[in-house]
Amino acid sequence: MSNILLLSIRPQYANKIFQEKTKKVELRRVRPRLENDDIVVVYVSSPRKAVVGYFTVKKVVREPIGDLWERVKDKAGVTPEEFYNYYRGVEQGVGIFFKQIKLFNNPIDLESLRQCFYNFRPPQSYRYLNSMDWDIIRDLAECNF
Repeated sequence: MSNILLLSIRPQYANKIFQEKTKKVELRRVRPRLENDDIVVVYVSSPRKAVVGYFTVKKVVREPIGDLWERVKDKAGVTPEEFYNYYRGVEQGVGIFFKQIKLFNNPIDLESLRQCFYNFRPPQSYRYLNSMDWDIIRDLAECNF
């Protein structure tokens, strides 16, 4: 079975993934347990506070910071300053390359998530979902009211 990750992303970066389509890799300081074709569900943090879509994983790399920058500089949607500030204090960084981006018809706001999932708390960075949680999110997001 695939891993399903719920990932918090800031609004400006989520916009580069789903609207502008200029961001092709998500940067992280810690490597989540992800493999090719796993699913990453995107929760957009404040002020949006909603699950807006998902993508499938193309590949995950963990490399020294300088090497990672060379690999992602045209795909990460960040400036060199943002990149190096984010990775300050760590020797290696993680890049989650993605494919098959899907924006939901109906984003699910935080209040609705809390109605469906008892005591739902958005992840600070990420958390894993089980397949039943993923089915509920997908059904909510794709239904046409």
